[in-house]
Amino acid sequence: MPADAAASRITLTTDLAAPGRQFGDAMLRWSDNANPLGYHPVPVISLNGGPGPVLLLTGGTHGDEFEGPAAIMRLVHGLDPRDLRGQIIAIPALNMAALAASSRVTPVDGANLNRAFPGHADGGPTAMLAHWLETRILPRCDAAIDLHSGGKASFFQPCALPTLTADLDLAARNMRLAQVFGLPLIWRLGGNNDNRSVNSAAARAGVAMIATELGGGGGVDPAITDLADAGIRNVLRHLGMIDGAVAVPPTQRIVEIADPSDSLYARAEGLFDRGTGAGQDVQAGDVAGTFHFITEPERPPETLVFPQTGMVLAHTNRGLVRRGEMLALVVRDIANGN
Repeated sequence: MPADAAASRITLTTDLAAPGRQFGDAMLRWSDNANPLGYHPVPVISLNGGPGPVLLLTGGTHGDEFEGPAAIMRLVHGLDPRDLRGQIIAIPALNMAALAASSRVTPVDGANLNRAFPGHADGGPTAMLAHWLETRILPRCDAAIDLHSGGKASFFQPCALPTLTADLDLAARNMRLAQVFGLPLIWRLGGNNDNRSVNSAAARAGVAMIATELGGGGGVDPAITDLADAGIRNVLRHLGMIDGAVAVPPTQRIVEIADPSDSLYARAEGLFDRGTGAGQDVQAGDVAGTFHFITEPERPPETLVFPQTGMVLAHTNRGLVRRGEMLALVVRDIANGN
């Protein structure tokens, strides 16, 4: 555990050592107009079945992504701790204030939690929360899953996200977790990954970890939540924490962001009349859609084309977009996973 771990200002009321199902809060103390003398609660749940691996489940890292929190809550109340070998530490709404506001960033300080790691014990509320997770919770764990979706702004083809770390053994364990999660698509986080995410925090802690991207839209899609529920249970079986066989598809596709310039971004304010969708293979020169300059209706529309061959991993879920917004996120296949 890092030397500054004890400096965390966050107090945990959940008894992680107690057997069975335990509930409590991570008490994020931050004085503001909404809560001047109390604390901002982050619910933390423990399912402790005794000796065995420890799995961390987080959802709601971005507060407008709900399939992950729904899947975690299903598991919390659907799995009997007596059937569990080891422990699940479940944080269904890691960014609870953002989830309550259905917002990607927290209204407490306007920060993006998944761009805040490693955080700081004496920083703002988001930095404090990131520091607490990286120094106090992740070091307790053998594996972790951070469940994301596209939120209100975008839609992702469902996929698991392992990090390609400098530690090749850890990279292999990350990839294995992604494989056993059981989705047909794996998005490997390579050189273009942001090092301020939960994935990178887990890499620094030496903990095997995957994230997910599970659709999007700012609601709860039951079919996609079913995929998340099945994936978590697959990981539990892989870790030997519950009985049963791991069910994975016969083939899995592995992709990566090879070059950020493969993707399309809005070059002006306007309406993107999308012609492609997440999961679709495209060739260089294929039409991605039409851009209408709705605030300048005298301008003729512009046809947008893909600059490179690849697959559309995600697309914007917005109609009216501003200059710089992502329109289509394009990835390329990795030959043999290398």
